[in-house]
Amino acid sequence: MDLATIIGLIAGHALILLGNILEGGHTGSLMQFTAFLIVSGGTLGAVMVGAPMADLKRSMVHVKYCFKPPKMAVEETIELIVGMARIARKDGLLALERNLAEVEDPFMKRYLMQIIDGIEVEMLKSAMETEIFLGEEEMKASAKIWEGAGGFSPTIGIIGAVLGLIHTMQNLSDPSKVGTGIAVAFVATVYGVGFANLIFMPFGNKLKRLAQLEAQNREMVMEGLLALQAGHNPKVIEDKLRIYASDSGGKDKKKEEE
Repeated sequence: MDLATIIGLIAGHALILLGNILEGGHTGSLMQFTAFLIVSGGTLGAVMVGAPMADLKRSMVHVKYCFKPPKMAVEETIELIVGMARIARKDGLLALERNLAEVEDPFMKRYLMQIIDGIEVEMLKSAMETEIFLGEEEMKASAKIWEGAGGFSPTIGIIGAVLGLIHTMQNLSDPSKVGTGIAVAFVATVYGVGFANLIFMPFGNKLKRLAQLEAQNREMVMEGLLALQAGHNPKVIEDKLRIYASDSGGKDKKKEEE
């Protein structure tokens, strides 16, 4: 579980509401269903027009990674690859078949099976590079969906503000409706800017970073498997892969899980 996302969402909203209360405002004054409907509905419509349905569906799936990032146990992966390199160096690549059950990562398992089956180096490398690239691009596309929502949301909020002011101007003769119209106008702007800067754009930024970390993790697996297939010394493989563990997405990630 990513505590930074949860704490950030709670703290961001709570402190803004607290500041509003300290200034003499009331939380109830920010609860305007009409404003929420305008901003959320308008933003959703704009996002749907601007992106393919496949990207929209993936963005709904990938957003869960903002709360529970995909497992990237770099240290465990290094130990597993180095251990298999020792076995392969001693007993040959076919001996790795009994280690397949220990491999949880589908990416690693799929290409380890191909190594055991005797796939050529160039074909193996090309297939892995293609999958890494496409996987990163898919998550980046999801990030762009959320960033796009962050760009549309404030503008839709302004539309809501204008609609509220139009409603107010049409009812100047009825003072009881003037306050409601102005409230919807300003609250719609708050919703638009708030959604963009507290939810949509932060989600997009986090997904972009997770896409980089996952691609980096898969690149490490690729380097390890290619070295394993080539029969390199296990110590050389370990030293090479340790470079990836120095990143915050590696060793620190494992500590968080523990």
